[in-house]
Amino acid sequence: MLVAEGAADSEVLVEIASLARAAGVPVRVVDRGQLSAAAQTESPQGVLATADPLPQAELEDLARRHPGRPAPFLVVLDGVTDPHNLGAVVRTAASAGSSGLIVGRHRAAGLTAAAVKAAAGGVEHLPVATVAGIPNALSALAAAGVWTVALDPGARKPVWGLEVATEPVAIVLGAEGKGLSRLARDRCELAVSIPMPGPIASLNVSAAAAVACFEVARSRTTQAD
Repeated sequence: MLVAEGAADSEVLVEIASLARAAGVPVRVVDRGQLSAAAQTESPQGVLATADPLPQAELEDLARRHPGRPAPFLVVLDGVTDPHNLGAVVRTAASAGSSGLIVGRHRAAGLTAAAVKAAAGGVEHLPVATVAGIPNALSALAAAGVWTVALDPGARKPVWGLEVATEPVAIVLGAEGKGLSRLARDRCELAVSIPMPGPIASLNVSAAAAVACFEVARSRTTQAD
């Protein structure tokens, strides 16, 4: 792990370095120029660590019901290209109790250093499956008994009170600006929208994911009570 010179002036960095050393992680103090050059994000904030690659989840396992666990609650991203948006969705989904994220391998953001940083620890808790194509993945989810629900601004039905929220469900969100691809939209079994009573007609994909994910979480909490 690399720590920038002057770390002693920051209680947080001192604590991080202390925890790393206690765990047997080598800690090296470097100047901020070296740290910035080694970092793959715009602002490493004084500390940089390397880690093993994140394990890849399998789509079939995410779709499977497991005894003693809640029904699958998945988030599917169709063509989201901004790693910061991807990371923000990971953070939101993990916070809302999602059991997994599904992303495409092509023409989409991957779990880069920038995405992992934006996820603020979410990647350590949320399994992620990378698939060759989102439309085929949606068909596989439906075949496995998972409701696929498109978040589509043109849908007449609101996301509030989503009837299948307590069932195995996958919330499907599209790319920044373009939204869902036609094929992905057609493969979804249901479509809902977020009511927008104000003067702005759309939300950032990560904000839309937060609304939809916490509506599912609310429904599941209400059922549990």
